[in-house]
Amino acid sequence: MYSSQFDGNAAFSGGGFMPSQATQSADPSFSPAKNRDSQGIVPLTVKQLNEALLTSNDNQNFVIDGVEVNNVTILGMVSDRTERVPDVTFTLDDGTGRIKVQRWVNESYDYKEMEEFKDGMYVRVHASLKGFQGKMTLVAYAVRPVVDFNELTFHFIECMCVHMYNRKQLAASVSTDPQVMSSVNGTPFRGYQSAQQNQGVEKMVMDYLQQPANLAKEKGVHINELMQQLNLPKDKIMASMKALEDEGLVYSTIDEEHYKSTANA
Repeated sequence: MYSSQFDGNAAFSGGGFMPSQATQSADPSFSPAKNRDSQGIVPLTVKQLNEALLTSNDNQNFVIDGVEVNNVTILGMVSDRTERVPDVTFTLDDGTGRIKVQRWVNESYDYKEMEEFKDGMYVRVHASLKGFQGKMTLVAYAVRPVVDFNELTFHFIECMCVHMYNRKQLAASVSTDPQVMSSVNGTPFRGYQSAQQNQGVEKMVMDYLQQPANLAKEKGVHINELMQQLNLPKDKIMASMKALEDEGLVYSTIDEEHYKSTANA
């Protein structure tokens, strides 16, 4: 079971933040010359990276929220730092999950950059996301320390904004074209009718969770209760819960099978 060492109290104890472009680096010292590709940098959480879908056309690129992603920026705490020749590897923990990062150190600048990073430090990583033999490889081309914890707060807000924007764009493309092709597996989405059915299930779930008796339940409503009361299979309930959770309308309580509406949170 995943147990994070990410210090949320430190990460979110800051105050305000300044807006920036969602697909550009928030690091003013980041050199564009070190960006190996021309595509914009996408802010992501480790959980999003770990759930990324590998495209089937070349087994090299990944799709997140319907968008093919190559360059990413993530923030988190360093652990398990290992120095070898000619690279440094470490695990990055951002509170949503952990991921291995590799940093090649072929030049003097690279050695100098990586010398200061120790376990327990918070860093921002700019990296290329690659696929090899069906597995993800996160290759960093810039790593720098986080000196202002407001940056962590802003990063997660930025991740949510980009996530919601891309999800809405994807939903819009599916709704307007019932036979739009999935870039993940090359098969058609079920289209507008399926989207409407999913929305119907989500409304049923929300209506039940927002009943006064259920809002008063400290532990929330169990998935089995929803299945029984709504006469729906578990897979449909869970899919609806994930969608509603992504939209910030519900949250899990004591485990992954008890949920409450955020209406009175």
